[in-house]
Formats: sequence, structure tokens, C-alpha cells
Amino acid sequence: MHECGCGGSHAQGSGGPFAEGRELVEFVSQAHGGALRSRPIPGGGLSTSCQGCGAPFTLTTFVGACPGCGGIHAVSPPRCDDAANIQFAGAGFTLP
Repeated sequence: MHECGCGGSHAQGSGGPFAEGRELVEFVSQAHGGALRSRPIPGGGLSTSCQGCGAPFTLTTFVGACPGCGGIHAVSPPRCDDAANIQFAGAGFTLP
């Protein structure tokens, strides 16, 4: 197991904080009973471009939507120091 710093233990690559794409977005949005989803990213967020439509925006919480197309993006706490770690859930994904 790999201690990720999110308060739980997860095997690296098993849908935890090091997953990619939709799997990572689902993991972060459900972590800690959904509480992590709206927590602010330290330092004011990460500047990025939507991986769906290309619109620039700042991901200010661990899970957020592109203001242009609504595409859902997420980053996990142990990887929130670099915008390159932001993952996109894919077209048509909506949060429960």
C-alpha cells in the first residue's frame, strides 16, 4: 500500500490518488464522503486549459468544471503542485 496523504491507504495505480482520467476524477470526487471535492487547492489553484474544449481556466478546488463547456477536471492532493497532473473525466461526465 502507498500512503497518499489523503487520510487513506491505496495501492498505487488502483483507482487511488495516482489514477488517471475519469477514474481519478471519480476517486477525488468521492474521497472523504465527497468533502474533498470542494476543498480549495493550496496556493489559490492551478491555471490550466480544459482538456475538452481548450478554454483556459483556474482549477481552484480539487474537482471543478470548465466554465466554457462544463467538462469535469480533478487533481489529487498529493499531486496538486503541478497543473500537468490535472485529469479530465471525458465528454459527457457529470458529477452525482
